[in-house]
Amino acid sequence: MKKEYISLAVKNLRKRKLRSWLTMLGIFISIATIFVLITLSLGLKDAVNEQFRSLGTDKFFITPKGQLGAPGTGGAVQLTIEDVNVIEKVSGIKSVSYMVMGSAKVVFNDQTRYVYAIGLPLDNTAVFESLFESMDLKITQGKIFEQNDKGVVMTGSLYAENVFSKPVKPKDRIIINDKEFVVKGILSALGNPSDDKNIYMALDDFKELYNSQDRVDQIIVQIESGENLKEIAAKVEKKLNTFRNVNTKTEDYSILTPEELLKSFDVILNIITAFLLGVSAISLLVGGIGIANTMYTSVLERTKEIGVMKSIGAKNSDVLWIFLIESGLLGLAGGVIGIILGFGISKIIEFIAVNQFNTSLLKVSFNLWLVLFCLSFSFLVGALSGILPAYRASKTNTVDALRYE
Repeated sequence: MKKEYISLAVKNLRKRKLRSWLTMLGIFISIATIFVLITLSLGLKDAVNEQFRSLGTDKFFITPKGQLGAPGTGGAVQLTIEDVNVIEKVSGIKSVSYMVMGSAKVVFNDQTRYVYAIGLPLDNTAVFESLFESMDLKITQGKIFEQNDKGVVMTGSLYAENVFSKPVKPKDRIIINDKEFVVKGILSALGNPSDDKNIYMALDDFKELYNSQDRVDQIIVQIESGENLKEIAAKVEKKLNTFRNVNTKTEDYSILTPEELLKSFDVILNIITAFLLGVSAISLLVGGIGIANTMYTSVLERTKEIGVMKSIGAKNSDVLWIFLIESGLLGLAGGVIGIILGFGISKIIEFIAVNQFNTSLLKVSFNLWLVLFCLSFSFLVGALSGILPAYRASKTNTVDALRYE
């Protein structure tokens, strides 16, 4: 490919600056959209992977199937303390912890909020610590729960910030479902606003508030060091099936390892991303049509110029390459602007997510391959859009072109 082709294509684009900018508009909007979606998607995946890494590779989770409504509202199927006792007897297990959940009406400083309350067993320190580790919870203000604590709660990090107009502090009193509790501690941020608004209390207090009796909403199983997670999960499944009188086809509970949870999340995220990319591809198609239209117009305007080029020795292939490169450069320039625009929009979204919504899940992740892909893709779209106009230009009859006015 001769340098003269590129030089001539650039000169032609500069002559028609306004038209070139308008033509690139559809390209850089679509490339910016694709860039934003992919960077945020990659960032979300990285954030979720980090969350699962923090859980460790020695735990799996058991939840009931067929639960209706929000977690903790009950359903046709429930796990109970008896299930926990059965699991504890399986060899290779270090500890079994569990929790229950329910919707809570919280009143503080004459303001009311509706959040989730989580009941935790406090009778075994090792189990309680394992539970906190599995939920990635750490204390930042006040004190952590102790055995036999009653009438006290710990709150998510947002209570110290913006859940109420006045920050909640340790030793403050709040009303939960018309019962008064003392705030014992404030927990560190998890990065998810929903989780950071949770209220944590002793299981005995939870039973009094919700009359949950022996219901369990989630069981967390930690295996002994050196044990195989999948093998222990299979043993637990076999024991539970026998106890609950079910088989692999009629199981009324789910056993989820971190790996399975991550795969499920990736599938959902990929489906959503693919859908959004499909929508953004429509604007890319419009941009391609814009380039084709511009190139057809350019061929008509430069018919006499094409005739002159051919009369002094330019071949059909020379004309074809000039117009192809010109359309490809339109796409490439649109891609460059789109990447810059997409980078700015992504960082703005990340800033808003962190500072306004207190979530670290929407962080941006940039990769060199993504930049190269967007640039290559935009050039390819431009070049493909210009194929027919370029072919038409190359087949222009020299005599007719010289006579064209």
